[in-house]
Amino acid sequence: MLIVTTPMCKKILELAGIKDFKVNVKPDNEKADFAILLSENMTNLPSLSIKLNTFSQIKESIKKVSKYNEDEEVATDLKDILDNLYNNFNVANRWTNINKKKHLKRVNSRIKVKVYSQFIRDIVEDMGFNIVNQGHDYIIFPDYFHLKNDDLTDCELVELPTHQNVPLNPIKRAELRYSILEKITYEYKELL
Repeated sequence: MLIVTTPMCKKILELAGIKDFKVNVKPDNEKADFAILLSENMTNLPSLSIKLNTFSQIKESIKKVSKYNEDEEVATDLKDILDNLYNNFNVANRWTNINKKKHLKRVNSRIKVKVYSQFIRDIVEDMGFNIVNQGHDYIIFPDYFHLKNDDLTDCELVELPTHQNVPLNPIKRAELRYSILEKITYEYKELL
């Protein structure tokens, strides 16, 4: 079976041990049997949609994609890969450590944020921020979004990078976005 994926998902296939695949920004342009894409991408091919916004989504996506691996030896290595996935990533370690995450979420639950974009909502919910539509302390939006004057209230604006402005490696991409949002947590802790 020939699989096609996009550059944003390539690393997930590699981590899942899939060796025979093509990468194309437009998967329908490939003569492939199956596509593995981000959930917001569309294709006419039979496909698997994955999400790579949070550290838990990344891990879950590797598990899902690994089911398409035809190499039995790699399947036995998957547990080790998943167990050690975030060892070299400081931000990921904070947010995958149950005790650290619980503490950070408790602090973040007091911070009111307004969110523009589903991928940001996934991250913000994982980090435990209090999502509201009014009375927010921060507006968090993607770099392609243009805020209206109505949105420019007396609150802080936090822009998260997307597409060309982020690493292709989903772990590094998540690390970047979480680290930007962690600044909110640390600013808030300093005010306490």
